[in-house]
Amino acid sequence: MSGLKFCANLSWLFTDLPDFSHRISAAAAAGFQAVEAGWLFDSDLPELQRAREAAGVELVLINTPPGNVRAGDLGLGAVPGREVDFRLGLDLTLKYAKALNCKRIHLMAGRIPVDSHRQTVAQEMENVFVQNLKYAADVLSKEGITGLIEPINTRITDPRYFLDSPHQAAAILEKVGKPNIKLQMDLFHWQIMDGNLTQNIHKYFPIIGHVQVAQVPCRNEPDSDGELNYSYLFNMLENLGYKGYIGCEYKPLESTEKGLGWIKQYQTHRAL
Repeated sequence: MSGLKFCANLSWLFTDLPDFSHRISAAAAAGFQAVEAGWLFDSDLPELQRAREAAGVELVLINTPPGNVRAGDLGLGAVPGREVDFRLGLDLTLKYAKALNCKRIHLMAGRIPVDSHRQTVAQEMENVFVQNLKYAADVLSKEGITGLIEPINTRITDPRYFLDSPHQAAAILEKVGKPNIKLQMDLFHWQIMDGNLTQNIHKYFPIIGHVQVAQVPCRNEPDSDGELNYSYLFNMLENLGYKGYIGCEYKPLESTEKGLGWIKQYQTHRAL
């Protein structure tokens, strides 16, 4: 049985370096063979290409644009009236993904509109999301790219985010019915919203297309103090046959490099 593979999330790690090109190099120097990021759109694309090729790392995942952050946007996939903006953002993301040979795109759902109640707008937002995901699936399938949807917890991180549980996401994916749109499992968010990780991972494993990790509740390294037993969770993912990368999307307690001991411990344990 092969071991798990980890990739550095450059929106969270190596943030002492000002630009993503340098973070790519730093991740490679730290031993990562792959990286992921939230949004790269403020970075020069040719420079990112040069940095990635020079470092010899794979870019595993990027997100669609958040929209107008100052106006409160955090993704547009489920937001009524923003369908054109979502498609334009998808086009931009696809441009970066193709240039950087990235095969996964997180299609961000977005937030409940201000002054709206979740129950009142939930069905309309789900309908918009399903239609946008079907559109995205057709666009991405032509490029061999997988689209992902990620539940984000509404108890700590973002109270207004529309997609907030694996159960809601799975129901939406069933309505979309496209094999190249899958579930992004961030164990930090799943634990906060629903817990019951053993059962949920087993239940939804067939539709999981990417995994991310951080400790709960403070979102630090997986081996920091917290609720989650990552030795158990990693062993479960191995036994289930997970072959993709696991994104390290956490806030280092000190420097990124000082906090990478947990990966070395995992690799040492695997070698014994």
